[in-house]
Amino acid sequence: MAALPGRSGSAVASLRQGAERLAGPLPALQVAAERVAATVAQGLHGRRRTGQGEAFWQFRPYETGDRLQQIDWRQSAKGDRLYVREQEWEAAQSLWLWSDPSGSMDWSSQARRLPTKKQRAELLAMALACLLLKAGERVALLDSPRPPATGRSALARLCLELEARHNTAGGTPIADLPHDPRVPRHARLVLLGDFLNADDEVYDRLRRYAENGVQGHLVQVLDPAELAFPYQGRVRFRGLEGEPSWLVNRSESLREDYLQTLEIRRGRLAEAARALGWSYTLHVTEHPAEGQLLQLHQLLANGPRMGSR
Repeated sequence: MAALPGRSGSAVASLRQGAERLAGPLPALQVAAERVAATVAQGLHGRRRTGQGEAFWQFRPYETGDRLQQIDWRQSAKGDRLYVREQEWEAAQSLWLWSDPSGSMDWSSQARRLPTKKQRAELLAMALACLLLKAGERVALLDSPRPPATGRSALARLCLELEARHNTAGGTPIADLPHDPRVPRHARLVLLGDFLNADDEVYDRLRRYAENGVQGHLVQVLDPAELAFPYQGRVRFRGLEGEPSWLVNRSESLREDYLQTLEIRRGRLAEAARALGWSYTLHVTEHPAEGQLLQLHQLLANGPRMGSR
């Protein structure tokens, strides 16, 4: 590689190393996220919510608590009722994303065919961010020092933040789900993780967000083997968060108790979301990311619902 005019060999080498580093796995994540987002974006329409915009949306009857300045006197003069003029929402809303960095997420039962749970959760998070950033929304990672941002460059910054977390968060327990006091009232929060070890501390933090008026969406990301427990015979189970390995001679004997325990944990998570007025969805890594992304987008647009994909 020829040296660039006006640059020393060491400066060129440093520039090349930096370029190669940036051309590593995260740009691939960004490209994949944009591809998934582009697929889902086809046919989606703009936001239709009441708010602080300038474009007229609709008239509605005056209600107690409305400001007098909101009354449209010309429309009201046509009948015997007062009507309020509503504008379409144009102000950007803040969305906060959290992708579980715990060690249990960094696993796939079929490494050559399926992504790890962490890879899928991060892809969904970034694809959702891509969709909403293109719509003018503001997005941030939960517990990030950066405030919510908008624009195409924000997606690259989000990916870089995820890379930084890869270098420091290995084996982080699920209990480290942060409670970020910067998340404002009526913001939206999307949490993606396996939630296999969700405890009372996690549920307490979810409650605190909900009590502050935050609209939340829980996406439980699981590998198909975690739902089916297909193991038979002598199997060594390896701990992903510092637990010792466990050698089982007849692994099939564990299936019934395991599946029952998993169903109880999933039910508790779904019920907690329902009680908070949030949504819960199950995403299995063998299913296309596009289906879950579309469902998430619809939930953000229409309010919480329960489902699985």
